[in-house]
Amino acid sequence: MSNASASLGVVILAAGRGTRMRSERAKVLHTIAGKPLVGFVLDTALAVRPDRLAVVVGHEAADVEQVCTGHLSHRNTTAETSYPLQEEQRGTGDAVRVAMPALEGLQGNVVILYGDVPALRAETLADLIARHHASGATLSMLTTRVDDPTGYGRIKRGADGNVIGIVEQRDLLPGDEAIGEINPGIYCVATSFLPGALARLRADNAQAEYYLTDIVGLAVADGHPVETLEVADAREVAGINAREELATMEQHVRHELIAKWMREGVSFRDPATTYIEERVTIGADTIVGPNTQLLGGTTIGRGCRIDGTVFLEDATIGDRVHVKLGVVMTDCEIGADAVIGPFAQIRPGSVLGERVHIGNFVETKKARLGAGTKANHLTYLGDVEIGEATNIGAGTITCNYDGFAKHPTVIGDRVQIGSDTQLVAPVTVADDAYVAAGTTVTKDVPAGALAVSRSPQKVVPGWVERRRAQAAGPSSSEAHKRASGDQRGKG
Repeated sequence: MSNASASLGVVILAAGRGTRMRSERAKVLHTIAGKPLVGFVLDTALAVRPDRLAVVVGHEAADVEQVCTGHLSHRNTTAETSYPLQEEQRGTGDAVRVAMPALEGLQGNVVILYGDVPALRAETLADLIARHHASGATLSMLTTRVDDPTGYGRIKRGADGNVIGIVEQRDLLPGDEAIGEINPGIYCVATSFLPGALARLRADNAQAEYYLTDIVGLAVADGHPVETLEVADAREVAGINAREELATMEQHVRHELIAKWMREGVSFRDPATTYIEERVTIGADTIVGPNTQLLGGTTIGRGCRIDGTVFLEDATIGDRVHVKLGVVMTDCEIGADAVIGPFAQIRPGSVLGERVHIGNFVETKKARLGAGTKANHLTYLGDVEIGEATNIGAGTITCNYDGFAKHPTVIGDRVQIGSDTQLVAPVTVADDAYVAAGTTVTKDVPAGALAVSRSPQKVVPGWVERRRAQAAGPSSSEAHKRASGDQRGKG
């Protein structure tokens, strides 16, 4: 009989390759909304507060363990975690058997989950555990119903409605095909029963594998109570086995995320073309335009306007920022009331202060711009620190790379940089300085000074007429000379 105060272990089966994905990468590492499949399952598992957590790895074992470890490092958990290795893929029963040493001495129950079932809600899992305890069952399991059960194990029930076993698709008997209730493979099992049941599994089936589902029949045969909890929406317990299913689940998760932010006061002009990941946060009264990608840990403040066709990844954006059409921003920080774009690229390491204006075809990289500074046209600002209220003219370039290393440019407050200026780093332009248009700055400019580097302008009268005549050929040139001579003679 189950004990509600007993310890809880969770086993996540994540050893398979997923051949239908047609990928060298382990299936559980494929992502939905920027989060690996196994990450969803880990979060669901942690929600029921397990004492021990065992993630069974196999294909790409080191990568799976690394991803899981990284994911758990950002979660608040005290669960003792391990990564048992299933060296040979011999079925789900064998995978759980591999995990048993990690659960040795645990007195209570074990929840068994699959690493490719990302939509399972923590509330459903908690309900399964609660029913397991309340019923005193030895084994409890989720079930669901689908219109086409092909490929799934079927729940067989006796005349009294109790479960008598599970039959896999490959081993169906005549008449079993009509069964619509299926087994998603999610269990809560007493530790007093599970190890012995796993030891009794046999690989005498079409695939010569050890089926975890056979423990249900063993529990029934031994007279142990078996409990079920039916899940109304089969999508919640659906595994991801192919890229089409991955894309379908992505759409579902994206829809849920957008609906969540709408409830928080965010407007989406075209939700169908907005791609948003789980870690993104958006402030109220922000408007998100069409064809927008909000990825990674992007944070958007209140009252912002994102016009559309925008790519934001790990960007931190303050309140009331206007991001215009066609902007790309990655791993950067934008202060309140800034205006970015259109067609600007804000690259990693850029920190733009309040009220900064970055205009069309401007690129920044590791650039720190003070409050109120503007660079509105056709400019590259890399490895640069710029003070407040400075204006960067069109066509300005910080020449930060000498072929061997990157060098910094420092520009002070209230500086005016004229159009078509090149600043050859390392160089400093101090506060209140002016740099004339077309200047190449190779030396530091003192505060309040004017820097100019230009060749004297030369004007050649009549040059265009003579050049056109020359281009037209010898006859035109002779006629021009005669006409010129006649004019001179008349003078």
